[in-house]
Amino acid sequence: MSQAVDDTNQDALDALLAQGGIALVVVGAAAIGFGWLVAGRMLQPLHRVTDTARRIANAPAADRELRGRIALTGPPDEIKELADTFDVMLERLDHSFDGQRRFIANASHELRTPLTLNHSLLEIALHRNAAIPEVRELGGTLLEINARHERLIDGLLLLARSEREVLDRSFVDLADIVEHVIDQTPQQTVTIHAEPRPATTTGNAVLLERLVQNRVENGVRHNISEDGWVRITSDTRPDGTAVLVVSNTGPAIPPYEVPDLFEPFHRLATNRLATSRGAGLGLSIVRAVANAHGGQVHAEPRHGGGLVVTVALPSDVPGQENGASPHSTRDVARAPL
Repeated sequence: MSQAVDDTNQDALDALLAQGGIALVVVGAAAIGFGWLVAGRMLQPLHRVTDTARRIANAPAADRELRGRIALTGPPDEIKELADTFDVMLERLDHSFDGQRRFIANASHELRTPLTLNHSLLEIALHRNAAIPEVRELGGTLLEINARHERLIDGLLLLARSEREVLDRSFVDLADIVEHVIDQTPQQTVTIHAEPRPATTTGNAVLLERLVQNRVENGVRHNISEDGWVRITSDTRPDGTAVLVVSNTGPAIPPYEVPDLFEPFHRLATNRLATSRGAGLGLSIVRAVANAHGGQVHAEPRHGGGLVVTVALPSDVPGQENGASPHSTRDVARAPL
């Protein structure tokens, strides 16, 4: 009899232990899951701050991503205070970049009027019959200086415009732009080779034409040999990226100086390039236009002298999937720097 009681008690104890273990496991798993959900919800505002910072840091041109805000809602705790402070910082940076671009644009517009007036007065003085040879020579020099300043102002205006995101997009084939630029380029002592293959993207045709034109003129200007050449090709990569490659002969360029060539007004320290008639904005505009279209620019010294610049523009940009119509580049006005 006592043995049966002991067996019954043992069976009850084993069942209790088994059920207690199962209950403990279930309660532990539920506690872990609940804690994970609570922690995730509490950390969600921090994830929003991190995602916003990462989007700005990874943007091709970070200043154009500063318009986004975290706009965190919730109780006024430390996390919301951090998010609000981050939004204030973004707003001030955004205003700073916009103010800089507006200043460049306004200053360029203000300077264009006196330069145009100077050009007209010099033209009138040079065409007078009473003008002596010395005056004509001086007038010609002043006209050349005035023209260089006009190119500089135009370049600053274009640079300020290019540093804004392109919102009005249309279908563009880089092959058409290459052909148009080559047709409009005056005959040079430098040989220009063009291999335009279809390379479709979407964007502003005027800005993209200036990108191609500036790079071609830059390659022509910096050739130092009589048998120099500029080669320009367009093509489409397997992933759909539109690629433009412009290479040219010229002076040897140290690799460490290539990044500085994209900075405004930067020139190589050689007499040949220091006396160039360019405004020093060619490659700066190329980079600004490419960034405005969500693209990238890569430059490397060419073996034997010169430079190879590769521009990659995405094909899956806003507007293409919305039925953007083809945009002809034949009627785009050309205004050289």
